[in-house]
Amino acid sequence: MDLSKFKQQIERGADGRALPPVEKWDPPFCGDLDMRIALDGSWHYNGTPIGRHSLVQLFASVLKKEAGSYFLVTPVEKVGLQVEDVPFIITGWRQSDDTLIFVTNMDDEFTVSQDNPLELRDPPAALRSSDASPIPYVKVRRNLWGRLHQNVYYQLIELADPKPMANGQTSFEMKSGQYLFSLGAVTV
Repeated sequence: MDLSKFKQQIERGADGRALPPVEKWDPPFCGDLDMRIALDGSWHYNGTPIGRHSLVQLFASVLKKEAGSYFLVTPVEKVGLQVEDVPFIITGWRQSDDTLIFVTNMDDEFTVSQDNPLELRDPPAALRSSDASPIPYVKVRRNLWGRLHQNVYYQLIELADPKPMANGQTSFEMKSGQYLFSLGAVTV
């Protein structure tokens, strides 16, 4: 697999304004690349970090998940890559009227909603602390998810409404439009 050839195929398929329709593409599998998305959201090729953000954004635009595996796809080629947790990290946020907008490490923006829900999941072993509490993940697009960066999480916790629960815990809840979600719960 020639990475520069793959990049050219992606560039020809993307119009620069919208994400390519990877969910409609079903090309033949061409093998695995020595490419990985690390826990911190950085992309690596042949063991070396990919330094060009625009190139990483391009690859992220054609990322697809099928049956628990991740692939980069073009209309004519599909190659596998490794993802240590999830492909995106939520690195920023802002409020617009009554909605919450998240920003990923790839500069994607989306509104937290029923279409882009937030859920609590157990983190991978490398991120677990001794209490092993679930942490927030959010659907970015298609079936691709992102994990809230610790700074974003702490900023949102400051704004969340603490709600007592029947089990003696306190849930930290937020709303984005009509979508209500919890950032987590603690025993108090």
